[in-house]
Amino acid sequence: MKNSQQMIRQAFCAFVAPCALALTCSATAFAQDASTTYNPARKDPFVRYKPPVKRKVVKKVATPVAVPSVEARIERYKAQKAAAMNLQQPAPKPTTALLLGEVQVTGIFRTPRGYAAMVEATPINLSYVIYPGERFYDGMLVAIEEHRLVFRRETLWTDGRREVAVDTKPLRQPDAVRDSMTTTKTTVANKQTASEATEKKDAREESAATNGNR
Repeated sequence: MKNSQQMIRQAFCAFVAPCALALTCSATAFAQDASTTYNPARKDPFVRYKPPVKRKVVKKVATPVAVPSVEARIERYKAQKAAAMNLQQPAPKPTTALLLGEVQVTGIFRTPRGYAAMVEATPINLSYVIYPGERFYDGMLVAIEEHRLVFRRETLWTDGRREVAVDTKPLRQPDAVRDSMTTTKTTVANKQTASEATEKKDAREESAATNGNR
């Protein structure tokens, strides 16, 4: 009986001793790996909690791209025309500097090329003959009908989007007062031009006579 108990004790000691040694080694290793650096608390426990302030995100609203002034557009057209002439390429039409809202349809007629239209540029008081396919600053002439013109209007937005819509312009109805004023202005301008030409001619003749007498 005593031998059996001794054998059990020996077996128990043989099992417990390695386990105790392993635990001792683990504790030693953990003690060696433990950090000695002090890490303060992220939040001061004596300061009252304040919720984070949420920044308001302002959404950018897309708007149509601003159109340059007519003077800036005309200067741009002149620069493009000069560049095309230097490269011996076809020059752009003057209508490329005009907005669709700046022209009025003054006449529609037939030509050997088909229907054509006469439009007046209101900012500069000049008239142009245009055909389908004519480009403008913000669109293009698509078709000429009997009493109106059909355009394709293009609008550029600040977000890069391009919006296309159909725009029509009716033939301007005759106005006796406006037409008479236009005729009067044209007559006066022609008289001034003729008068200036006569004065220049007389001046040249007088200069030539003076030089001949000398």
